[in-house]
Amino acid sequence: TLFLTDHGRTDPWVPAAGARRLLVSLHYPARPGSGSGPAPYMPEEEARLMLAQRGLDDPEWPGLVAATRTFSRTDARPAPGRFPLVLLSPGFGTPRATLTGLAEELASRGYVVATADHPYESTGTELPDGRVLTCAACDEVAAQPDDAGRRKVLAAVSTGRAADFSFLLDRLTGPRPAWRHARTIDARRVGMAGHSIGGNAAASTMAADRRVDAGVNMDGTFFDPVAARGLDGRPFLMLGTDPDHAPGAGDTSWDEGWARLDGFKRWLTVRDSGHFTFTDTPAIGEQLGIVDPDAPLSAARSTTITRAYVAAFFDRGLRGRPARLLDGPTPDHPEVLFQRP
Repeated sequence: TLFLTDHGRTDPWVPAAGARRLLVSLHYPARPGSGSGPAPYMPEEEARLMLAQRGLDDPEWPGLVAATRTFSRTDARPAPGRFPLVLLSPGFGTPRATLTGLAEELASRGYVVATADHPYESTGTELPDGRVLTCAACDEVAAQPDDAGRRKVLAAVSTGRAADFSFLLDRLTGPRPAWRHARTIDARRVGMAGHSIGGNAAASTMAADRRVDAGVNMDGTFFDPVAARGLDGRPFLMLGTDPDHAPGAGDTSWDEGWARLDGFKRWLTVRDSGHFTFTDTPAIGEQLGIVDPDAPLSAARSTTITRAYVAAFFDRGLRGRPARLLDGPTPDHPEVLFQRP
């Protein structure tokens, strides 16, 4: 985990806190048998705050969530070679740990993955000194008198994250990198994916930073619209719920964004899914015995679909590999609908 400080920017949500800070988890292809032990999933206080925000206050659950078994090891030695980099951004009010499963999957397929927590934009972000920062940006959204005000703040979240990721790219691929294994990154091949507002941030980052070659939005409204000029021909995947993110449905920002995307693009929706289908939440909820009647898709199918389509997209966009999964519907994934408005 990296703890980075951008001395060129003041934190947009709590200016009194000083410079903007980021916490970043790095997953990467490792040499077999190396590392000192299983990587932790998330701090218990972060888990408690995340559950409390959803009205889940069983006192045993934070410890259970924090102890979720990962398939990563701390201090593992990198595998030889250089690998494409994928940036991951979580949903609004959601810790970065909820994208761990996707990060591990991509790392196992030969990607370096950097997942960022954006302080004051999550229910809880634990700093190295043990302090926990709560969601000041959530309070700012809640304080708005109308929907237009809320959308304006959320657009600022997305563009602010674009600045976060440009800074992170500088620190990972610049002349004095913050990560000791930065030599494993192939800076010529960079992708970004995000859930919810993090998916919007993928498009915002691509508009602001030409270094990002491909992007994925997992069920996020484009509060910051896709750039009117497009994304300079770079590929983009929209992966969302059905029917909420189908063409002509409630979120018209996807229809508008689709029309502006000017490179290889796919618009996929998933039957029986919910907003958190594309994160670790279904697997955690299933272990806790929580059933979401609005998202009956099983945790196993949620995991399989998300990992398969995101990985196929980056294999095509960053490695130039054939990705037949993106050609059209398949009997292996009958829940996935290809939208062609």
